[in-house]
Amino acid sequence: MNYQKYSKGYFMPPEIDLDWAKKDAPDHAPVWCSVDMRDGNQALITPMNLEEKLEFYKMLVKVGFKEIEVGFPAASETEFEFLRRLVEDDLIPDDVTIQVLTQAREHIIRKTFESLKGVRNAVVHVYNSTSVAQRQQVFRKSKEEIKQMAVDGAKLLQKLTEEAGADYRFEYSPESFTGTEPEYALEVCNAVLDVWKPTADRKAIINLPVTVEMSMPHVYAMQVAYMNKHLKYRDHVVLSLHPHNDRGCGVADTELGILAGADRVEGTLFGNGERTGNVDIVTVAMNLFALGIDPKLDFSNMPELVETYERLTRMQVGYRQPYAGKLVFAAFSGSHQDAIAKGMKWKEEKNPDKWTLPYLYIDPKDVGREYDGDVIRINSQSGKGGVGFIMESKYGIEMPKKMREDFGYCVKGVSDHKHKELMPDEIYQIFQNEYVNIDTPYELVDFLLKKEPDGTRSGTVDLKVEGKPVTFLARGNGRLDAVSNALQQNLDIQYKDLTYSEHALEIGQNSRAMAYIGITADNGHITWGAGMDTDIITASLQALISAINRMKAGK
Repeated sequence: MNYQKYSKGYFMPPEIDLDWAKKDAPDHAPVWCSVDMRDGNQALITPMNLEEKLEFYKMLVKVGFKEIEVGFPAASETEFEFLRRLVEDDLIPDDVTIQVLTQAREHIIRKTFESLKGVRNAVVHVYNSTSVAQRQQVFRKSKEEIKQMAVDGAKLLQKLTEEAGADYRFEYSPESFTGTEPEYALEVCNAVLDVWKPTADRKAIINLPVTVEMSMPHVYAMQVAYMNKHLKYRDHVVLSLHPHNDRGCGVADTELGILAGADRVEGTLFGNGERTGNVDIVTVAMNLFALGIDPKLDFSNMPELVETYERLTRMQVGYRQPYAGKLVFAAFSGSHQDAIAKGMKWKEEKNPDKWTLPYLYIDPKDVGREYDGDVIRINSQSGKGGVGFIMESKYGIEMPKKMREDFGYCVKGVSDHKHKELMPDEIYQIFQNEYVNIDTPYELVDFLLKKEPDGTRSGTVDLKVEGKPVTFLARGNGRLDAVSNALQQNLDIQYKDLTYSEHALEIGQNSRAMAYIGITADNGHITWGAGMDTDIITASLQALISAINRMKAGK
């Protein structure tokens, strides 16, 4: 790895303005322009066919994009036909502006305008490369010659628009802006603006593409700030960003660029684009959302969006892709699960209108995800908090704290042994099999207890001991105490410090009750059991028998 052959290919602006860095966030969302249909589509191994592009386009409109770059009509017949289909089938809503891309070359511009016949709202986006590398190695032209290409393209756009009697808006990109001297990029952009002379009613777009990421994000932001300060007609110019992601900093470039004065962002869903991709608009928009800023895009059904995107593009959204990946909200770690579970309870009790949960940056439900199955996920790394959350939120099982810990270890052991994640129904079944109404070797058959004048309870308890029926006399301070005394007096088992809790599982005439009992052996080990029945007394006695049977089994 010969790092010495690399040198900085970017240029610092002649003026360094860092006032933008004092802001902690923007106060509103930028204008979004999706370039999925063009930039994203040309990066696919198999580009979308006409019908696939139509479905993708409709999805973008549904999400709320008001500007959509639909293609490079002069590049291929599919691109040309797609735009004509949008026009002929009247698929462009009145509040949506389509954008078309063209190089600053006459025959390509003329072909582009042929595709636009009948379009009401359009942005014609013209570009030419301005970087040192492109000027020297590709075009082998001087600065003046490169600037003249931009000016000639701008003039032809204006001429053809006037001939068509249209009111198209114009956009210019100094392609490879990040490798261009900022003073020269400014000179070219201002020359183009002098041709168009934008007004308040017909603003021009100056787009600053990070065609290749070359610097740290703050350098790009300083370049944007320089252009923002010195562009002519600035009040009538929409300053736009088009970041790529070669250094993995596309989102950072965009966020800092917005702070530095940009009004608009071109990008793609989930960052699809050439090489390492374009900026991921989903991430940038959801980052604003998480700061309490309306992104003006609707990602409330993220699973559906991901499914449609993956089906049409044959690309995959990574499991850890921000906001959209299948596992981005998943907590397997026991400490994380415990904090989330406690945060959920705190929010419900103390602060239901605000979202401040540990480990969950946003509410998963805001993007169509669920807490059980998407957030708390159980494997061998999980702990009592996560297991307890699943049992309580999905099945209404509210175990005592110490029992949750015991059950957590039980579930962890099963997951570790099977070397797999456990689904909620599997966890519930483990609970049933291991703790609830355990009837071997002792099985509760019936009981009859009455209240004595001194307040105690006395009567009989009927059991099966290893399948054989027996009846024991019972007496104690209450029903549970009476049966507990009878069992300890007649069976070969001793315990102390009986811990008890109960709750209803449902509300109504046929509701079931859950009871939990922990019994402590002489060595201090607590064994837990649970009982479930429509009668709370029966449930509590079932829980006691379950705990005794589990103690007998060495659990």
